Amino acid sequence: MANSNKRLNKKVAIITGGARGIGAATARLFTENGAYVIVADILDEEGVRMAESIGGCYVHCDVSKEADVEAAVELAMRRKGRLDVMFNNAGMAVNEGSIMEMDIKMVNKLVSVNVNGVLLGIKHAAKAMIKAKFSFDASENAKGGGGSIICTSSSSGVMGGLGGHAYTLSKGAINGLVKTTACELGSHSIRVNSISPHGVPTEILVNAYRTYLHNDRIDAAEVTKTVAEKGSLLTGRAGTVEDVAQAALFLASEESSRFITGHNLVIDGGYTSATTTMRYIYD
Repeated sequence: MANSNKRLNKKVAIITGGARGIGAATARLFTENGAYVIVADILDEEGVRMAESIGGCYVHCDVSKEADVEAAVELAMRRKGRLDVMFNNAGMAVNEGSIMEMDIKMVNKLVSVNVNGVLLGIKHAAKAMIKAKFSFDASENAKGGGGSIICTSSSSGVMGGLGGHAYTLSKGAINGLVKTTACELGSHSIRVNSISPHGVPTEILVNAYRTYLHNDRIDAAEVTKTVAEKGSLLTGRAGTVEDVAQAALFLASEESSRFITGHNLVIDGGYTSATTTMRYIYD
């Protein structure tokens, strides 16, 4: 009875980019809800601390390298014999500037992490989920199906003008990949969805504000204040890493298992859905 309210009880999850930010918040929330979490990252010291703090384990994983992603999935299979949730959350951003000055080497590096890393995560997670599915008896399969794959996208993949060109390209590509893989993997009861955060003060966003506003003193609190005032239909409110973690928990849990796949869950306070420019017409 003690575990009856744990939404991921006995599930096994991998979170790439799990050492800090959205990944760390999700690792904590998944663990609180009964999951065993493997933190996969390139930030070894932070990753080890995070894994130890939640009773999970850490694996060094550069998602642009297929061998690293495959090794992370194999670790889950070796330790627990199954993989229920794959959260492809690792990503990066770079200082881009004008399309006319774009450095293709920089673009290729960003795509290797943001797009190829997600593709590799889906590839190896799907193989493991399908393999594990056939090792369980029919009654076990009936409880949850093949698994849940979640990918971090961005509001910039939904609406123009919210990110650099290459970053936007990468997030739009994720949204397309989620749809095609959801199509293929649905026959194995594997759901594939994405989450698109907006204005969440992660290190990537704070650094972007500092760069584009030429102010190294900008911190997470100031970014949050700006988003709450100008980047949300919910006046005075901005997103947090915990908001994104809650969205990931929903997509990982049985609550979304019946009929949600190929979906992009946008966590943006409604910003990409409407403009407040003419809100006065409702007065």
